[in-house]
Amino acid sequence: MNGEKNNYCWKIKSSISKKVQESLNQNKPYVVISDMIYKTSILSLFLFVSFSARAQNASDIISTAKTPPKDTADKKDLIDIAKVLFKIKPGKHAKAGEKRIFFSVLPIGGNVPGGGRALITSTNAAFYLGDRKHTNISNVTFTPYWNFKGRFGLPLRSDIWLQDNTWVIQGDTRFLVYPQYTWGLGSGHEDNRLLVNYKYIRFYQNALKRIRPYFYVGFGYNLDYFINVTTPDNGPDLRTFTGYNSGTEKGANSFSSGISFNMLYDTRNNSINPLPGGYLNVILRTNPKFLGSNTSWKSLYVDARKYIPFNTRPGQQNMLALWSYFWTGLSNDVPYLNLPSVGWDPYNKSGRGMDQNRYRGKGMLYFEAEYRRDITENGLLGFVVFANATSVTEPENNNFKNIHPAIGTGMRIKFNKGSNTNIAVDYGVSKGYSGFSIGLGETF
Repeated sequence: MNGEKNNYCWKIKSSISKKVQESLNQNKPYVVISDMIYKTSILSLFLFVSFSARAQNASDIISTAKTPPKDTADKKDLIDIAKVLFKIKPGKHAKAGEKRIFFSVLPIGGNVPGGGRALITSTNAAFYLGDRKHTNISNVTFTPYWNFKGRFGLPLRSDIWLQDNTWVIQGDTRFLVYPQYTWGLGSGHEDNRLLVNYKYIRFYQNALKRIRPYFYVGFGYNLDYFINVTTPDNGPDLRTFTGYNSGTEKGANSFSSGISFNMLYDTRNNSINPLPGGYLNVILRTNPKFLGSNTSWKSLYVDARKYIPFNTRPGQQNMLALWSYFWTGLSNDVPYLNLPSVGWDPYNKSGRGMDQNRYRGKGMLYFEAEYRRDITENGLLGFVVFANATSVTEPENNNFKNIHPAIGTGMRIKFNKGSNTNIAVDYGVSKGYSGFSIGLGETF
């Protein structure tokens, strides 16, 4: 029930089936998908630790009622299943007006940006800083990972909505040890890639003020520091391989410090799992030398999203989600690792079904469509199908020439109905690549 509050811990370990691993190695996506769908509901129960600051109704885990759910008391999630299996009693009733924090914690082995298997722990804290009728839900996400082979990451992201949505404060802080392949500029060639090693520090902070309903403007500070950019001794250096001069000197550091002007139009009320609405984000960034940048450069990022519902029942997920962005450097001296690249958008979410960093250029166009649908009326289980396409400018003329597609499907399991957080299990395929990933929250 909505007024109940409870904290608990649930931890059970499991491993991914050998059949899925063998199918991935043999590049048989349909075998992986069928096996994944069959085992996802069982797999998920043993992979997660969850904490919740509110109690929930634990009866009737899979709802068969014909009447639509009216509130979260009629919804079901993994927390409800845990309460039934482990006979966890409800906590005390929350006081009227008491603020709640919804925690979701997901420790699991899975894919990381840039490819490869890793130990990942994704922690999401969602909360309201005002009346939820007039204030969007805020969230903070911490996703440390380690792949046991030199890749290590400590990313922390936050979107804080102040009371009545008068301000939104955005943060993105990362420390990464990040060996990653690059294919050079433009479309590149699948069999011609170079491993690049570096450490990376990012510190982005933006503050936007509401000017009109749903419309915000503000400023931000953006720092990127790529440390000791090197390539293997037995191969070419990055400058020789790419033919690009800025930020490619062997063993050098690439430092960019700049100010951004931000405009945001957002009619969603939950960025973790967006409801019908629209989103437009424009970021104009300038990095002058007097702020410490190695070179003076500018960039423009325009991100548009639309969520179109086909609901036949209130509270049921049945939606087409569309996402597109345009990203370009506005100067000739943009450091190589700051150039637009698939999977390196601000949220590192684009390009499902392909290698992160696979396509890079001075300019980039991206489009993705995803159909989202509940399987059970109570929202516990759902599925998605998606397709995306990427195009980057070619180095010889800076024109868009080729389109690179990817397709995929995924399962959704309601992890925390209080924050509407899903476990997302996705499998994607593109030319020369296939794989699946597991995470908290929707891709966009």
